Amino acid sequence: MTASWRFSTLADRHRALGSKLEDWSGMGTAWSYDKDADEEYTAIRTKAGLMDVSGLKKVHITGPHASHLIDLCTTRDVEKIYPGKSVYACMLNEAGKFTDDCVIYRISTNSWMVVHGSGTGHEELTRASIGRDVSVRFDDNLHDLSLQGPTAVDYLAKHVPGIRDLNYFHHMQTQLFGLPVMISRTGYTGERGYEIFCRGQDAGTIWDRILAEGKADGIIPCRFTTLDMLRVESYLLFYPYDNSQKYPFENEGPGDTLWELGLDFTVSPGKTGFRGAEEHYRLKGKERFKIFGVLLDGTKPADEGAPIYRNGKKVGVVTCAMYSPLVKKSMGIARLDVDCAVVGTELEIRNASGSVKATAQALPFDDPKKLKRTAKG
Repeated sequence: MTASWRFSTLADRHRALGSKLEDWSGMGTAWSYDKDADEEYTAIRTKAGLMDVSGLKKVHITGPHASHLIDLCTTRDVEKIYPGKSVYACMLNEAGKFTDDCVIYRISTNSWMVVHGSGTGHEELTRASIGRDVSVRFDDNLHDLSLQGPTAVDYLAKHVPGIRDLNYFHHMQTQLFGLPVMISRTGYTGERGYEIFCRGQDAGTIWDRILAEGKADGIIPCRFTTLDMLRVESYLLFYPYDNSQKYPFENEGPGDTLWELGLDFTVSPGKTGFRGAEEHYRLKGKERFKIFGVLLDGTKPADEGAPIYRNGKKVGVVTCAMYSPLVKKSMGIARLDVDCAVVGTELEIRNASGSVKATAQALPFDDPKKLKRTAKG
């Protein structure tokens, strides 16, 4: 059985750009193109780039008990989510440990969509649906094209009335080039951006036309892994690449708390009754590590998985790193011992090519007040 069992209708377009369609979450995904990733990173930070993120799993949840199901499985108070609104949320197991993150979209009163990555979100929703008046359906025809960057809104405004008025974490049902789409003001870049949910049979038309019309304005196709550069700057975690599933603890099984990951903000204030809630609250103050930033000397990025030392003792590991050609800094996301996750702590990162001095830095590196992604007009 092949690793990839899901297929983007844009596969041939990715191959033409040099991709070998490496597997992610069961879908052949454009991890690489035959060009410099710095060009794509710069386009998204200064103009706009278009990515195929259809490997995300889209799950429709409908019926009278739909909101109850999502309330049980996620950390958010779903009654505060109105039709047209979306929210970022996490899922936990009974031990209060992170299993997946997702974006919850309320489509109408009893109709929702949950979009998640390579964790167990779909399976958890399906298990919890047993005995409830609810339908849970995985939709792989629905494709997700992500147009991200400061000029994305300028391009879409030529075709979509009202797009400038769409607020952060809101979505609209509309048409693009005469085709039915849902456009969401979300993304994974730290920039103002939009996700265009469309039918598989329409994805090619939308992809081609955006790139053809947007070329003069600097809109270019971008590989999936350009997100690694962007997410480091913007403090966007990527399961399991920042988690103990990849960097296991010495004396216990995998499973990180939201307090350790810095994702405790995804729990709606005062919410109880969701899976793992009691353990989540009990584990506050018992962090074994902290997700934190590291700023390296020089221009070379840290190796993925490079160990971090302080005074000769191993105190962490770099999970993802990059060098920014725009701000001329080398930075990374790290799992650090709690006492080292303090701004200014002097560290040593041991790359395969040699050691590099670094300091602990708060995340995100870029736009900490989220002014870019929440901009209006």
